[in-house]
Amino acid sequence: MVDRILFASANQGEITGIRFLFFMKLTLNGELFDTSKAETVQDLLDELGIESGRVAVEVNLTIVKKADYAVFKLKDRDNVEIVNFVGGG
Repeated sequence: MVDRILFASANQGEITGIRFLFFMKLTLNGELFDTSKAETVQDLLDELGIESGRVAVEVNLTIVKKADYAVFKLKDRDNVEIVNFVGGG
């Protein structure tokens, strides 16, 4: 279930606007994670401050192609794994 919060704007006692802020619950690398910003894999990486160039992302046991990060939609309760490539020698 997606959580939502109702915000009402008031000006001198009159309600001037109402908006909902939705929170999506994900499991991210085995940990519960709430987000109100991430609609796509790329949005999630941006929210986390992760550059997409050196990571692999799996959603519900399916590897997401880098070319699809910006269009792959996340859903409430998705299981997301982000793996960072580390160079060595």
